[in-house]
Amino acid sequence: MHGSPLLNTGILALGAALASLMGTTGAAMLLIRPLIRANDNRGHQVHTVVFFIFIVANVGGSLTPLGDPPLFLGFLKGVDFFWTLQHMLAPMLFVVLILLALFLVIDTVLYRRDVAAGLKRDPTPDSPLRIEGVANFGLLLLVLGSVLMSGLANTGIEVDVLGQRLALEGLLRDAALLVIAGVSLAVTKKSVHKANEFGWAPIAEVAKLFFGIFITMAPVLLMLKSGTEGAFAPLVRLTSDAAGQPDDAMYFWLAGALSSFLDNAPTYLVFFNLAGGDPQSLMTTQATTLLAISCGAVFMGANTYIGNAPNFMVKAIAEERGIRMPGFFGYMLWSGAILLPIFVAMTFVFFR
Repeated sequence: MHGSPLLNTGILALGAALASLMGTTGAAMLLIRPLIRANDNRGHQVHTVVFFIFIVANVGGSLTPLGDPPLFLGFLKGVDFFWTLQHMLAPMLFVVLILLALFLVIDTVLYRRDVAAGLKRDPTPDSPLRIEGVANFGLLLLVLGSVLMSGLANTGIEVDVLGQRLALEGLLRDAALLVIAGVSLAVTKKSVHKANEFGWAPIAEVAKLFFGIFITMAPVLLMLKSGTEGAFAPLVRLTSDAAGQPDDAMYFWLAGALSSFLDNAPTYLVFFNLAGGDPQSLMTTQATTLLAISCGAVFMGANTYIGNAPNFMVKAIAEERGIRMPGFFGYMLWSGAILLPIFVAMTFVFFR
């Protein structure tokens, strides 16, 4: 594959579709290396990776609880599996189609500049397009089945782990995922890992980063949970209008803003509970409020590298391949210029 504007746009669209089926992390890890390899003779590559993070690592995973951790937490709390598909399809298409159109324009302009400057010789030799490691498709289905099982099963059994009461089905899911990962490493040929440039460095960086985030965000989330009695009382009050009704636009922006700098999954859960925490009410009479929380948590995870785990993994993989990615604040310039205007438009279309 050679990185033309149409091919790149097609890969981003494919990633958006796959992200809701296999998760934003799964879709991002599946497609980022082939995308980089297709463009490794291009002079301009940063914009492709940035839009990949926007679309594949975040917005694309908004149609099922399998797509993004916040929606999975909602599923565990009682939100119907297909509620997200029914209600988030329109917002997801709104954002993804705008981003794809904008990317196509930008990539076309930059591609012409690359051609005018003389495209480098493609360092990747041409070879037939093929899929290797096919056994992993079956393992992927087991992963999806394990995740669904943990959400649908309700044994009522809890296990004490270091002072925390954890549901048995959650522990069984995590054990199954570890076994499946081990089987994948065992049955996949080392030559496939080598050809796909598989390495542990990106996930190790993410593990260190999110270990720190999970520790430091705990006080912030506790203050939010305190509601109008806590330190963030002024922010909490903004989520209701003068009549005491939920202000969906504020739920969208507050959930999104905190998801940009804290992990979006626990942030979603905090605002889910602030909105009442009753899944039946939130799916019906308060459906637009739940939609606002879901869109804010999932979409605005793209605002920074730390808003969603695959963001930083994609960055690390791109830098491994020699792409000079923008730093933390440099990336925020991209997201601020491209995503924030789209989110403002979303506010008026869906939450006003």
